[in-house]
Amino acid sequence: GVIYTRRFFNDVVEAGAQSASPLLFPETVFNAPASHLAAILGITGASYTLVGDGAVGILALKMAEDLMQSETLDYCLVVGAEEVDWLLCDAYDKWRLLRSHPPIELFSRPPGGMILSEGAGAALLGRKGHLVIDKISAGGNYPQQKDASTLLGKIFRELELKESSLLVASANGTFVDLEELDAASAELPNALIYSLKGALGESVGASALWQTIAGAQTLLTGKVPPSLHTVKNRMLRVERHEVDDIRSAIVSQCGL
Repeated sequence: GVIYTRRFFNDVVEAGAQSASPLLFPETVFNAPASHLAAILGITGASYTLVGDGAVGILALKMAEDLMQSETLDYCLVVGAEEVDWLLCDAYDKWRLLRSHPPIELFSRPPGGMILSEGAGAALLGRKGHLVIDKISAGGNYPQQKDASTLLGKIFRELELKESSLLVASANGTFVDLEELDAASAELPNALIYSLKGALGESVGASALWQTIAGAQTLLTGKVPPSLHTVKNRMLRVERHEVDDIRSAIVSQCGL
């Protein structure tokens, strides 16, 4: 990925083309991690890699759903991972989306910024299981930050959401928080909102899978963990709560 690509070309720039490492070059392609993981797990089927922003995990789940339409597949393993590189940190800093020290203050006005983190998450999709994915939206793009809430509202309507629901939001201390809150207030007035990024940080490529896992665990256990460093709001669960009446969970991911 990015880290091996930087190391490979750094050697070329500093010492010339003759110093290019044949060991590093194969690792510069984005599908190298998936290939290694498949070999470790003994998976002999097809392996695909998607590259994107924080919403890429939702797109991966959507692709898995499409692949499962084939009767030749019984399972599809979806993995999301993020390894932070200084290029990523520098880019988000230039976009004024980072903060220099904790905590990440969720849903604050004005937004205080996010803190990047590293990690990975995985979900195994099959034809039978304790939980069912009702529907996945392919999403869309917003040209400006202020347009994000309009797009999220449209997606919530497309999903035909149920009344009693939990929204596992992608709030991370940036403008995303208030855009999601505005869309949820309009389209999901009875939903409870939970975000885990106050505790785990913004892990970009892994975040959507983390949110999916959090939603699944809430439905299985009937409990919502506390949202750290979150402003008080009737829709936001700040402390741990029992949610036995929750029958569905929505995972919202607003990439940046």
